[in-house]
Amino acid sequence: MNENDPVLVVQRQLAAYNARDIEALLATYATDARQYELGGALLASGHAEMRPRMLARFAEPDLHAHLIQRMVAGNIVIDHEIVTRNFPEGKGTIVLIAVYDVREGKIQTQTVSFGERRVFKVN
Repeated sequence: MNENDPVLVVQRQLAAYNARDIEALLATYATDARQYELGGALLASGHAEMRPRMLARFAEPDLHAHLIQRMVAGNIVIDHEIVTRNFPEGKGTIVLIAVYDVREGKIQTQTVSFGERRVFKVN
């Protein structure tokens, strides 16, 4: 595989996310990349909008994305993840499906579907 292989690009993105490395994360996206929620709602357009969105997420002390399964079809990479987050109501997890369109070694679009959210009970 070469460094522009879609699987390697998405794996670098996941590693940068878990390392909370904003520069490495943004380096995996085209400068004009767009992030969408499934159904079409635009979450962020370009690095200028992605940076503050991701920095806010990186401030969560328990943030971690665990890859459950990855599927690949050409330049499309689909990840099924469980993400540990610090929600306003406490630490928990959320199921996430992310669809990445990778071209020329950069993520052009990312579409996410947020699934079940679970907050850990504290006794």
